[in-house]
Order: sequence, then C-alpha cells, then structure tokens
Amino acid sequence: MTDLKTTFAGLSLRNPIIISSSGLTNSVGKNKKLAEDGAGAIVLKSLFEEQIMLEAEQLKDPAFYPEGSDYLAEYIREHKLSEYLTLIKESKKVCPIPIIASINCYSDSEWVDFAKQIEEAGADAIEINILALQSDIQYTYGSFEQRHIDILRHIKKTVSIPVIMKLGDNLTNPVALIDQLYANGAAAVVLFNRFYQPDINIEKMEHISGEVFSTVADLGTPLRWIGIASAAVDKIDYAASGGVANAEAVVKAILAGASAVEVCSAIYQNTNAFIGEANRFLSAWMERKGFNSIAQFKGKLNIKDIQGINTFERTQFLKYFGKKE
Repeated sequence: MTDLKTTFAGLSLRNPIIISSSGLTNSVGKNKKLAEDGAGAIVLKSLFEEQIMLEAEQLKDPAFYPEGSDYLAEYIREHKLSEYLTLIKESKKVCPIPIIASINCYSDSEWVDFAKQIEEAGADAIEINILALQSDIQYTYGSFEQRHIDILRHIKKTVSIPVIMKLGDNLTNPVALIDQLYANGAAAVVLFNRFYQPDINIEKMEHISGEVFSTVADLGTPLRWIGIASAAVDKIDYAASGGVANAEAVVKAILAGASAVEVCSAIYQNTNAFIGEANRFLSAWMERKGFNSIAQFKGKLNIKDIQGINTFERTQFLKYFGKKE
C-alpha cells in the first residue's frame, strides 16, 4: 500500500495537494467541501495589506475632523481583520486538515502584528505573500530581497506557528534569498506566485487582463528552481505553485524536491474532482515504481542526480534544437 502523507512547513498532510489562496478558499462552505474531497491542506484567501490600507485611506475626508477620518479608517481595517479571523475559526471547526492563513503584504510595518491574532484564531501556519515589480529607476539593488527578510523577522517575533514565504519569480537569485529566509526562521517556501497577466486590445487600444489560469507550460520555472534550491538549501520545505495543471505535474514537482504542490487553476477548470484524480494518479505511479512513501522519491531528480548533470541550470536549447533539422 502506498502512503501519500507528507510533511510541509512542519505540518503533517495526508497528501501533497494544497489548495492555494484564491476565491476557492474564501468561505467556510467551500473549505469544508475541499477537505471532504481530499485536499491535504488549504491556504485561505489572502488578506491584502495594500487593499485594506487603500480602502481605509479612501474613507478619510479632509472636510471632517482628522479624528473622525482616522476613526473611519481604523473601523474598516478592524472590520476586514475581524471577518478574516472568523473565516479561520469557522474553517478550523469543519476541516480536519491544516488551515493556512495568507497575508499579502508589502511593507515591514506594525500592521503585520495582526499575525498574532491569526495564530490565536487557530491557523496552523501563515503564508506570507510578497509580490511586487521593481521598476523604480532609483531602485537600490537587493532592497526587494531584504524586504522579504525584514517582514519575515518581524512576523517571527510575533508568532510561533510556522511561517511560509510565497515568492515571486522576479528574483535575481532565489537560492540566496531562500537560504537567508531559512536562516531567519522560515519553515517553507512556495515557488512561485503568479503575477497578474496584462494584455492589450489592439482594436479598442486599451489595457485588458491576460490569461487568468496557469498552464502546464508554466511548470518549468518552479521545477527549475525547486530542483536547484532543494539541493542547495535542503533543510527547508518546498511547494511548487504555477503550472500544476495535471496529475503528472504533482509527481514531477516531488521528484524535483517539493514536499507538496499548491493548486488553483486546475481546480477552477476541473472542479474539486482534480484532487482525487491527482491523488489516485500519484498512488498508482508510486506503486508502479515501487515506492511506498513520498520520502522515497522526493528530490530524486534535483541537481544532485546520480549522473552529475545539472539540467536545471542549463539555459540554452542546444540539446533540444541540436536534433532539429
């Protein structure tokens, strides 16, 4: 019999399928159904620092007393936070699997002290989502990466539950940052977050949204960096995110060194049925290959492969196109 149990960020998961932060996880009812359909863990819909601060700022009215505007701003902030705490508490009541809170933050501010309330509400871990483009012409090299470390340090002073860092792929050297995140107490990293995809309507000559869902073609980037990082920084856990569009992708991610995968688009496109399909495929593949547990093949194809060939760091198409006529 195959055992699909895995450990991620110190949490025991019955299988490697984690539902990532999205509209799929924004209600107690949805989370209950995801757990019933076999998910290994759930990351709740993110609480966006930027959105809360923007809404609070919009309430300020210079025509009124500053104290009144400040009161309204604080009210909307506390209301949003209260709703999120309720989502955690109620989800924990009906879901027998780890519930991971998610904060999308950008600044190293006192606001992240809300993490303590998240812990007290019963969240099993916190996923910190830092996603931003660096386009300032006066940008100081390394300051974006340092912001990750500063926010992590701040939150680690506040909570004792595991802290997971979800990274964007716009980093000069993810391995160096992951090493520093591990040194500063991160329990796991998720590679990678998905940016909003811009597009342009050439007839209306206006900006529109690009493709919302990821595809299997997106898997290459997390595979590459998990394959490299899991060998170089092997004391921290990894999850693949982006491009986990089919059951085979789950196996690939684990072979590269991931302990788990975060899925979103596959659920939207295939319903919760994807969870069972992926787990059945994983179990059947393990049995066919003679593996009884995830640990037996996790990282088997990271850069420490037995032939000593680092395919993950190859950046050219020489091998592929060299055979093309």
